[in-house]
Amino acid sequence: MEYEFLRNTITDTVFARFSMDHEAIGFWLSEELADNADLYVEICQQIERLQSGLGNEWRLLGKALSLELDTEQARVFANDIEDNEDQELDESMSFYDGESEAFCGLEDFYEVLVSWRRFVDEK
Repeated sequence: MEYEFLRNTITDTVFARFSMDHEAIGFWLSEELADNADLYVEICQQIERLQSGLGNEWRLLGKALSLELDTEQARVFANDIEDNEDQELDESMSFYDGESEAFCGLEDFYEVLVSWRRFVDEK
C-alpha cells in the first residue's frame, strides 16, 4: 500500500492519495477525518482497545465513507456500497470498488493514522 499526503498551500487543505485498491482510505482521511484531532484520538483509542482484546469490532459511520475496525484489519467503505452489493450483475460486468472500499491490516492502518496526524500538524 503506497500513499502520499499533499497540502494545497493556497487553501491550506490536506488530502491523501493512495495506490490502487486503497483509494478509499485516502478519500476517508481527506474527507471524513481531515484535521479532526478529537476523532483521531477516539480512533486511536479504539485501535488500542481492540489490540488489547477489549472488544471485537468498532464502527464509525461517516457522511460518505465509514470505517470498520476489528482485531485484525481496517475496512473503509462508501456508505452506499451495501446497496451496490445487493444488485445482481451479469457475470461479464462487475463493480470496480477500489475507490469505494479498501482493507488493510490494523497495524498498518494505525501507522497511516499516525503519519497523517503528523502531516496535518505540520504548518
